Amino acid sequence: MTADFELLMPGGSFEKVRYALAYGADAVYVGVPRYSLRARENEFFDIDLVQETVNYVHKQGKKVYLTCNIYAHNNKIKGFMEAMKEMMDCKPDAFIMTDPGLIAETKEHFPEAVIHLSTQANNTNWAQVKFWKNYGVQRVILARELTVQEIKEIHEQVPDIELEAFVHGSICMAYSGRCLLSNYLSYRDANQGTCSHSCRWGFKVYANDDRERYDSQGHFDDVVTNYVPLEGDFYLEEKERKGEFMSIDEDEYGTYIMNSKDLCAVDYLKDLIDAGVISFKVEGRNKTEYYASIVARAYRKALDKLKTGANLTEADRREILDELSSTANRGFIPGFYARNAKAKAQELEKDTCIQTHLYGAKLVNYDPKSQVAELEIKNRMDKGDILTFISPNQQFDFSLEEAYYKAHPDYIPEDKNANQIKATEHLHGGGENAFIKMPVALKDGYEHGIIRMVYKEAISLKQRTDSSSNVISV
Repeated sequence: MTADFELLMPGGSFEKVRYALAYGADAVYVGVPRYSLRARENEFFDIDLVQETVNYVHKQGKKVYLTCNIYAHNNKIKGFMEAMKEMMDCKPDAFIMTDPGLIAETKEHFPEAVIHLSTQANNTNWAQVKFWKNYGVQRVILARELTVQEIKEIHEQVPDIELEAFVHGSICMAYSGRCLLSNYLSYRDANQGTCSHSCRWGFKVYANDDRERYDSQGHFDDVVTNYVPLEGDFYLEEKERKGEFMSIDEDEYGTYIMNSKDLCAVDYLKDLIDAGVISFKVEGRNKTEYYASIVARAYRKALDKLKTGANLTEADRREILDELSSTANRGFIPGFYARNAKAKAQELEKDTCIQTHLYGAKLVNYDPKSQVAELEIKNRMDKGDILTFISPNQQFDFSLEEAYYKAHPDYIPEDKNANQIKATEHLHGGGENAFIKMPVALKDGYEHGIIRMVYKEAISLKQRTDSSSNVISV
């Protein structure tokens, strides 16, 4: 078992990169302008920010990989090669690429470039991996459709190439992300970096023989059933496209344009290490810094334990899974690592995320003398809520009591005055920053502090306030 494997986290923005590294990532991958398959979620809009990020990562003693994994049309080749010159000047540790033509052009014009072959290249067998190794690719990011045994065989046949595998995050419902659904429904090409995630939209299923009821009622009756063989024609109606009906087929393994549950391979980390994987990759460049922090911390704990040669105990496993469940997810499956999950890969009962906690706030400033923290509010928090403060070196629960806008009676920023202070019992996401007094002194690392709260159903202010006692009740 090697001790040189890495935890590779997504970096959708400079801020998310900072948090991922602070909570345990060994490396991050970031998109580049125009040429990443997450172009719409990518916040790296210019090469100067890419350069700043590379410099920051290297200063932390970590690695950064630039993702430029589109399948290019003719009109993008010239621009890509011009951009590659700028990207080479940034001195990243590697480029994640897919298109064989662009790889060939890059190798010709920039022979010193280190290339990691993207999972988009459908890396499913040892002969293919051997081909790319002989072509000069340093690492292959394996297809998500492989079992552990298949990965082990690839490593045995081609032992002198690095293998990377996804271990956590959303899974595209299409084979290695080759989705046409986004193109069909919203004219956005997934392989050009503009996927609209159509598989995650809300759909209803209607039976064709309900057409008469639709004509009379203005809507179909929903079909709700455990799987039994279906006869006749069925149609989908997307919630934002009323009256547009798309025919759909289904078999005992599921309805294939519905979104998959999320990958979570905690139980297979040791098997993957033994199979030859050296880089453990998390998906989620469009997720929050809370997601980046919690997921990095959870997998860091697991990998550090495995590095010692010990196995994860049931207590370790439960703690890690509880942490991962506190982030947005659609339910967890181990992907294809054990076998084809078939119908279990799809969540058919719920159309919302499954999670135990919400991202409450991000700490943006802290005054050690007064212990007052300035918070950027992410989700609504109310007086009396039990919150958890988390930083790389500290975690504790506390009750939200006094909260203020503009400043705090014990801490007034230079550009504010005491007359501007406004007390509040309700903090709302998307508004101005709030100030609260922390119950204990914050330790080093507080600059990457986050606050979470137990997930709760949205309830009106009227329901949450007992007007007679002015006490918040849940």
